[in-house]
Amino acid sequence: MFLKIGQRGIRHLQRSSTASFTTVSASSIEKGQNRVVDASLTLIRERAKLKGELVRLLGGAKASTSLLGVPLGHNSSFLQGPAFAPPRIREAIWCGSTNSSTEEGKELKDPRVLTDVGDVPVQEIRDCGVDDDRLMNVISESVKLVMEEEPLRPLVLGGDHSISYPVIRAVSEKLGGPVDVLHLDAHPDIYDCFEGNKYSHASSFARIMEGGYARRLLQVGIRSINKEGREQGKRFGVEQYEMRTFSRDREVLENLKLGEGVKGVYISIDVDCLDPAFAPGVSHIEPGGLSFRDVLNILHSLQGDVVGADVVEFNPQRDTVDGMTAMVAAKLVRELAAKISK
Repeated sequence: MFLKIGQRGIRHLQRSSTASFTTVSASSIEKGQNRVVDASLTLIRERAKLKGELVRLLGGAKASTSLLGVPLGHNSSFLQGPAFAPPRIREAIWCGSTNSSTEEGKELKDPRVLTDVGDVPVQEIRDCGVDDDRLMNVISESVKLVMEEEPLRPLVLGGDHSISYPVIRAVSEKLGGPVDVLHLDAHPDIYDCFEGNKYSHASSFARIMEGGYARRLLQVGIRSINKEGREQGKRFGVEQYEMRTFSRDREVLENLKLGEGVKGVYISIDVDCLDPAFAPGVSHIEPGGLSFRDVLNILHSLQGDVVGADVVEFNPQRDTVDGMTAMVAAKLVRELAAKISK
């Protein structure tokens, strides 16, 4: 049996003077895919071991944040620019225009607060024909490799919001039970299957709730929701806090206590939870959102053991105001790192 190789591979073969065919055996494709996946996981594993060993040698950390990039954009329903976000966020984190301390006084240059294990090579994996089912498994396994190196905890840089499903699945499976999830977003991302794609960035929280990976799901900043979004919310018992009632809900949201009786708290921040006045570099611009200080007040006041987090949907291709949204995403990462590390 023979299969056609991926489009990029075909173009490469067509450009090559030594290539006389554009098909390879199914077994050869599978072997190649396995090698690429194994190499990708080995890369994350060895980096995590190195950073974990460093933190353990320094001592004194019960939990330490480790960045993991997942540059995935193809599950977006509109623009795929979020795939380019992780390097831009990293650049902004260490930008010389600001210092390396968080608002609560933690020093990011201390490896016990923040380390970095690099990116899952999403495009390389997809180029060899790996489908989304397996890609999601690779993302989950990468997160678990980080968590194996105590006291590292994952802070994932997206990428579109589809990455939250494999990440939260991995955190829940690795810890041995569900977590409470605080989800800040303009959209509930809970469609059953958006535009025929079960892994769409608009369906990630349906997959999370179906899998039993979250006990409580609190969605904050919602202002673009339709009938299906509300029905799905009721189906899964989601606590949806819409922007139209934010002034009424503020006291509750700035006094959250989560994670009791489960394995901890996971925080997922879609940058478009913010009003576009604060973060214009997103694919889905939705006016009427949270201020940046609203978000920080919610994060700073949250009581609970934060076991992981992600920052997603920053689109550098739309960040036209002198990199402002990159700095916003970086500030979110910095404050999340302070929240996770202890």
